Amino acid sequence: MPTVLKINGYRFFFFSREELRKHIHIQCQHGEAKFWLEPQIELAKNYKLSRKELGEIEKIIEEYYDDFIKAWEVHFGS
Repeated sequence: MPTVLKINGYRFFFFSREELRKHIHIQCQHGEAKFWLEPQIELAKNYKLSRKELGEIEKIIEEYYDDFIKAWEVHFGS
């Protein structure tokens, strides 16, 4: 499970063998989440994260969106 980014206490990563739709997993000391990257950024799953944390995560995803897409394509192929 390659880590793509660590920032503000959040770890953004992929699982190596999972579904084909582009997404990113996020983990921190308070919980975990999964966000779809396509067709738009959207919360897929949340486990114990607050609305504030989810908002922070979504802003980070928006900021690093291109990096996450490139990392996905490198890891999984286009």
